[in-house]
Amino acid sequence: MTNNEMNPKVDEFLSKAKKWKAEYEQLRTIVLDCELTEEFKWMHPCYTLENKNVVLIHGFKDYCALLFHKGALLKDPNGILIQQTENVQAARQIRFHSVQEIVEMEAILKIYIYEAIEIEKSGLEVNLKKNDEYTIPEELQNKFDETPALKTAFEALTPGRQRAYLLYFSSPKQSKTRVSRVEKSMQQILAGKGLND
Repeated sequence: MTNNEMNPKVDEFLSKAKKWKAEYEQLRTIVLDCELTEEFKWMHPCYTLENKNVVLIHGFKDYCALLFHKGALLKDPNGILIQQTENVQAARQIRFHSVQEIVEMEAILKIYIYEAIEIEKSGLEVNLKKNDEYTIPEELQNKFDETPALKTAFEALTPGRQRAYLLYFSSPKQSKTRVSRVEKSMQQILAGKGLND
């Protein structure tokens, strides 16, 4: 598929959109104008440069957004990039609540998209936190001590799967909830599966 060409899967996605339809269409027009390739990934319109993800259009209950895959590297002189949650390392989004907002911001959005394209062309990468920078919750460490096979299985998981478990295990405030999460996930880990597999 060449630049500026509309992807039929995105057409289908837009035809079924109940919410944010006009906003999605406006964002699509702007992004396609920036000569990216339109694809459909993770159930959303995704725009790529030489098969590398640059920006994605997605929507939530209260807003729709342009998600920059390496948004953490953008300069953001307008202070409009949002880190979705504290655990998101690379991606940043610009949120919208109306077509009017998108239309008014078109020139700024294109500056951000072109900067994201330049970042991709330059090969820059976001320095992600290494898994050893995440703390292993005490409750998980105790299980590792009791069941060495669990530690071995955990260490064999991909870094992304390990990180998902570490965040999932350490987020509850109460120890008993953390213990419960670890216990419920043991079979998954021993089977070499990630949290959401």
